[in-house]
Amino acid sequence: MTGINEVAKEIHENAVAHGWYEEARGFGEIIALCHSELSEALEAYRDDQPNVFYEHGCGACLTCENRPTVPGLYCVGDAHNACKDHRKPEGIAVELADCIIRILDYCGKEGIDIDAAIHMKHEFNKTRPYRHGGKVI
Repeated sequence: MTGINEVAKEIHENAVAHGWYEEARGFGEIIALCHSELSEALEAYRDDQPNVFYEHGCGACLTCENRPTVPGLYCVGDAHNACKDHRKPEGIAVELADCIIRILDYCGKEGIDIDAAIHMKHEFNKTRPYRHGGKVI
């Protein structure tokens, strides 16, 4: 695995540039924010949302205004690339990405070598017994 530390640095620089570090955040708040993104992913799953979609009818371009809705609210997939740059992506994968972004932001802030930590933990996990010796969940 390579490049993830650079991504963490870039994500943290973007968060700083957008004002998210004008006030200090404690570790507990960071963890709660990560948890909230995972909860949003679960809700998206429960609502049977696609992995990635854009709400229909953003009003920002003719493509959106003239496009018929895919049953309900969604413009899904590559057919809607014309306006993806100015529309907020939604869905299960997006919420999972938000959690990863929050984790990498923290790693970038703290100078954590997350690439090494992931590699170290993955190598250890490969040595564990099947289901860690019989765990059910």
